[in-house]
Amino acid sequence: MVRPKNKAELLQQSAEKYQQLNDLIDSIPKEAQRLEFPFEDRDKNIRDVLVHLHEWHNMALDWYRIGMSGEKPFMPAEGYTWKTTPELNLVIWQKYQTTDLARSRELLDETHNKEMILIAGHSDEELFTKKYYKWTNTTSLGAIFVSSTSSHYDWAMKKIRKFKKATGIK
Repeated sequence: MVRPKNKAELLQQSAEKYQQLNDLIDSIPKEAQRLEFPFEDRDKNIRDVLVHLHEWHNMALDWYRIGMSGEKPFMPAEGYTWKTTPELNLVIWQKYQTTDLARSRELLDETHNKEMILIAGHSDEELFTKKYYKWTNTTSLGAIFVSSTSSHYDWAMKKIRKFKKATGIK
């Protein structure tokens, strides 16, 4: 699917891909949803994938809140650069090791819905004009939301499909 270029496409793709992600998880028997991935990866199970998405939603929501208040957010997070995102992602992974799968789905649902509300509240111009908001640097607000929603959901589905294939789940 082509990367969203306007608000309608962003809302549609984010909603569709989020539903596809949930349908994919639901296509796996309940007991198998908690299994460890049988391949080497930072994320060891579906829960890890979902909390990763949730935390990146949280970061995007924080960038938005801080940026729209006139301040400059730390992107991706304080103490990290885009080159050190692997280290940041490991910290995220560690943070959620006591979270269960059901709670990870609730958390993801909450932050997905918050992002959808923010997207809906903006015009095409506000979302897809590069540098429209000073705090987005050289990119656009829409590109940030694409990265934290629809394209990130594609990443998650790819990982979960790999898990299904590796374990022989139909």
